[in-house]
Amino acid sequence: MLRPDYERWNQKPKDLLKLAREAEHPRSRERYLALYMIGTGQSNATQWAEQTGRENQTVMKWVHIYNEEGPAGVAYQHTGGRTPFLPKMRRRGSFQL
Repeated sequence: MLRPDYERWNQKPKDLLKLAREAEHPRSRERYLALYMIGTGQSNATQWAEQTGRENQTVMKWVHIYNEEGPAGVAYQHTGGRTPFLPKMRRRGSFQL
């Protein structure tokens, strides 16, 4: 069964719970809480994905990344995303036809 490897990063489940409570971004909080719940046996990746509306592979990826890179690896980082279709001034309604 897929589980977070706390020992590799000198952590305990309570450390992930603390990170889940203190992380600035909601996505980071979600990921740390998932790792806590999976690591303590209260859930597994499939159950967590179903309960939160995430894809199963996404949650399993969080566990793999944590095991490879530690807690910093699963922290949310904005990657830029797509450029908005309309310029800001048009989206705010200041542009008139």
